[in-house]
Amino acid sequence: MSKQEFTVTVYTENQIGLLNRIAIMFSRRKINIESLNTSPSEVEGIHRFTIVINETEDVVRKLARQIEKQVEVLKAYFNTNEEIVWQELAMYKVPTDTIAEKVKVERLLREHGARAVVIRKDYTVFETTGQREETDKLISVLEPYGLIEFVRSARVAIIKASSGFHEKLKEFEEAEPSEVVVENEFLDKQDEVFTM
Repeated sequence: MSKQEFTVTVYTENQIGLLNRIAIMFSRRKINIESLNTSPSEVEGIHRFTIVINETEDVVRKLARQIEKQVEVLKAYFNTNEEIVWQELAMYKVPTDTIAEKVKVERLLREHGARAVVIRKDYTVFETTGQREETDKLISVLEPYGLIEFVRSARVAIIKASSGFHEKLKEFEEAEPSEVVVENEFLDKQDEVFTM
């Protein structure tokens, strides 16, 4: 099996130290993390890690199962780029005088969907969103005009074929009731004993 790019999506409780334990799983297997993003999910109190790696499907499958063994992890998915919708945010700092003098640069920025977020006398910062190839292409376009600085965010991704983690969480709760439900069932059984 050949290596390819996978996006691993992990739904977790928000616990201190969990990210470190998950990162250790990658380093033990000598897997380099290309991109890592953590954010709240659509379910209150549940966080989402989006991790991009280049590896074989077999290794990624085993890794996802291992991640799911962590107590605070609710579910781990892995997907190829074709199975997700993904974007990255990129920011570019260029000299303002170059932008003001060369109308061609403004046109190029519009063609790439970039917009100005900061304009100062000495520099202008533009931002754009897109896939890696798109944001890299704008780097090569801006370099001849004196690109001062460039930064790109981690990937954010949504699984195409997913019905949403919220639905999975409901199924999980029905299969394995939370402690509150279990406690109530226990109390109900105790009430039955005392009323007999």
